[in-house]
Amino acid sequence: MTGSGPLGRKPGGRFNFEPPAPGRALYLEPSPKRVRVVVGEETVADSRAVMLLHESGHQPIYYFPPEDVRGDLLEPSDRVTRCPKKGEASYYTIRAGEHVVEAGAWYYPDPIPEAPPALKDRIAFYWNRVDRWYEEDDEVLVHPRDPYHRVDVLSSDRHVRVSLDGQLLAESVRPTALFESNLPPRWYLPREEVLVPLLDSETVSRCPYKGEASYHSVQLSSGEVVSDLVWCYRAPIAEASRIEGLVCFFNERVDIELDGELQERPESPWSHGVKTEAQNAPVAQTRG
Repeated sequence: MTGSGPLGRKPGGRFNFEPPAPGRALYLEPSPKRVRVVVGEETVADSRAVMLLHESGHQPIYYFPPEDVRGDLLEPSDRVTRCPKKGEASYYTIRAGEHVVEAGAWYYPDPIPEAPPALKDRIAFYWNRVDRWYEEDDEVLVHPRDPYHRVDVLSSDRHVRVSLDGQLLAESVRPTALFESNLPPRWYLPREEVLVPLLDSETVSRCPYKGEASYHSVQLSSGEVVSDLVWCYRAPIAEASRIEGLVCFFNERVDIELDGELQERPESPWSHGVKTEAQNAPVAQTRG
């Protein structure tokens, strides 16, 4: 339901029936995972019966049955908001020892008729306001893993040339292609096939499907330095281990030729540079 997904705000394809208007779809489903929320050293929620809400234009959100949430750690908040697709939300402040998260959890006591009925009274938490999330025994970064989000890492013999302002930056005939739902294809290259200096950056971002990425700036022959143009997963999670140590250029910001054919630069949230968690842009964490 994000990016160019079929029920996202800008779907990339066409249905043979009349779908919900872009941005209007809601889909609530049970998850088979055990999910836990931790604030400080306290487990605030621990459930094997969570529901996962998918909403157009947003990452999915876990909703917990009230009996699986520590009610003694929740205090009613004065905050109230209204969603046109779900109704009026009430909030809780989380108080776990010395840790206080103001209005850190919410629920819908009386969802509107158009909302999924099972949403009623279930409790959700702001992902980035609590300290840790676990799916089973693995900590999860940035947002829940969408069960319909796919990452395919494939060996390729495409001839890839990366250039900027006429200067060749990298060239490879042994790239690793990464195809990720709703994102542009990414071309990961061996570091030794980069032809320009890579300068270490302090920028770091995290992805729930691949792990933590570090960044490099590029120094052109003119002496100009282009900040955070390249990223690398030095220790990706197991499911993305094939891109370990490889480097990838933002194809939104460079010119890429595949087998001699110049590719159009895609438009994405990263067209003007990387956004990190410190900038409160969780949707921008997954760049492929």
